[in-house]
Amino acid sequence: MAISRLSTGKSWYKYFQYEEGRDNPSEVRNVMLIVSTLIAAVTFQAGVNPPGGVWQDNEDGHVAGRAIYASHSAVYDVFLIANTLALSASILVIISLTHKFPFHFEVIVATVAMIVTYSCAIFSVTPKEYVSFRYVMAAAAMPYVFRALIQLFNKIFKKDREEIKCVLPEMSVEN
Repeated sequence: MAISRLSTGKSWYKYFQYEEGRDNPSEVRNVMLIVSTLIAAVTFQAGVNPPGGVWQDNEDGHVAGRAIYASHSAVYDVFLIANTLALSASILVIISLTHKFPFHFEVIVATVAMIVTYSCAIFSVTPKEYVSFRYVMAAAAMPYVFRALIQLFNKIFKKDREEIKCVLPEMSVEN
């Protein structure tokens, strides 16, 4: 009786990696859209409804409507920054993968509205004294800045590679 390679633990993850030629790009895009949409939904919900909920009263020095979790300042900062980074990155993937689709403009409008809603929600439940919002904003911008830098470097290095190909003659290997 033969044991499947997938069940032995040997390189099982390689089986599931994207392989050009084997995997259909359209199906890969659809899977990435599903995954990024799930991440966006979960992170949006976590920002709007913070873990632990919100205070219901104004007793013992807290304010009704503020996140209970925010009373643990450092941990809440990490949560809010990581959550915002995940939401922003997933929205970037959604916008990128739906580029040139029908209703792409409407997708952009909806995602921008979702980002504004998320921002309003986290700003309303987070006490100002607990979180430095510049870090949250930096986390939101990070995926877009990195993607822009990657695109810029690719353009620069592509141009350099093309210039090198023009300057250097093709070298042939003789057997």
